[in-house]
Amino acid sequence: MAVSIVRLGSPRSAHEGLRIGTVRRPPRGVPKAEFASRDYYDVWLPNLAPSAPLMAEGRAAVSAAEWQHFASAYRKEMNAPEAAHVISTLAALSHTSAFSVGCYCEDEAHCHRSILRQLLLESGADVAGAV
Repeated sequence: MAVSIVRLGSPRSAHEGLRIGTVRRPPRGVPKAEFASRDYYDVWLPNLAPSAPLMAEGRAAVSAAEWQHFASAYRKEMNAPEAAHVISTLAALSHTSAFSVGCYCEDEAHCHRSILRQLLLESGADVAGAV
């Protein structure tokens, strides 16, 4: 069992389990009843998405320094008790259940889910594909 880090809207893998959307907004133009069947997410957990202003900063980041500032600010948001408890819970669940968390971004390296992957690992999660 493990948590997978995925791009929402991409085809599901066979052993991915429940897909959790860690995004600020639902997919545009997709009826709520079709979120799961169109491989977006089964459950929406916006608590783990960057705040709206921070999300805009992350999208605008082009230099390594700008991205590092975004990453530090996102980590700070995720250190707030509400988010930290959710991350700890997901890390614990990863030892007994298969599930996935994700975002819409095409490039994981320039997406909050790359940082979320590290936060989960730091919290002791079993992360699929982690070395």
